[in-house]
Amino acid sequence: MTRKVGVCWDAAFQAHSAGVGHPERAERLNSIREILDADGTWERLIQVPTRRATKEELERCHARAHVEQVISVEGKSHMFDADTHASPGTTEAALLAAGGGIELVNKVLDGELSQGFALVRPPGHHAEHDRAMGFCYFNNIAVAARAAMQRDDVQRILLIDWDVHHGNGTQHQFDEEKEFLCISLHQYPFYPGTGRLRDIGLGEGKGYNINVPFGHGTGDHEFALFFEQMIVPVARQFQPDLILLSAGYDAHQRDPLGGMKVSTEGFAHMSHVLCELADEVCGGKLVAFLEGGYDLQGVGQGAATTLKTMLGDTLERSGDISKVNAPSLHLFNELQETFAPYWKLKRV
Repeated sequence: MTRKVGVCWDAAFQAHSAGVGHPERAERLNSIREILDADGTWERLIQVPTRRATKEELERCHARAHVEQVISVEGKSHMFDADTHASPGTTEAALLAAGGGIELVNKVLDGELSQGFALVRPPGHHAEHDRAMGFCYFNNIAVAARAAMQRDDVQRILLIDWDVHHGNGTQHQFDEEKEFLCISLHQYPFYPGTGRLRDIGLGEGKGYNINVPFGHGTGDHEFALFFEQMIVPVARQFQPDLILLSAGYDAHQRDPLGGMKVSTEGFAHMSHVLCELADEVCGGKLVAFLEGGYDLQGVGQGAATTLKTMLGDTLERSGDISKVNAPSLHLFNELQETFAPYWKLKRV
């Protein structure tokens, strides 16, 4: 099935520099675009114009002082922390990334697009309520989720994060609310040090935050298990109106920062499962947001694979749950026990 798939893309994203030698660099987007151009995939996508997010939109997620600080360094260089530097083009890129994501999500919700991918930088899932961190300034996916929840046709949102690093900012944004179900699959222990299995949410949000803390070296089969046997059944029970994906590709086996073994075909399998799930539970409404991925070939092929799957292409996939390693089987059963009061999952 061919879908109308949109992309959020702007040349201003390339004007953001995190510093000489920094892994989060403009070449990441160039690599994705080169792969999409080479086989004609880019011509099949619908480009959604970006716009700057408003202060009101940003302050649904972020403290006013933080928003004002990021805006105040526009046109300047600034160091937020040891990993998170601003160049003269950073503020514009961050505002367009957040605002463009909102526009893309709205077009999917309005039915103008089937699905979409915000090919943005800087990334967002580490940005906390009151500070930038981990290469992130505004939490793009959280800002879009808050904006979507202002609509009458959205009551529940499923947020999935397959970046190799735990999406701390996203978890902390929603961990007291049952309208947002957050599922993060990540390497642990690893930066930023959050994302324990026992962090299941707070107050009304208890049970609506699911962390899957994989060990070093986890690959295609293990991710397939959790997508097929955990994410799919939980999503069927939750019945979201929209699925948002923090699509980092630093779990790729080539990535220089991560320690995972996911192949391009593994990302194709996860993308396929998510597209089928979206078709089943929310009329196909799925939007991805680019997060990490620091090997140019890994992030380029990974993002292209997700987009091609959204378009309806048939790709080679990898992931056999009969080949899952013992630590991940133990992790699955521990997760099943932890969440038994909230979600029905079968032991494996």
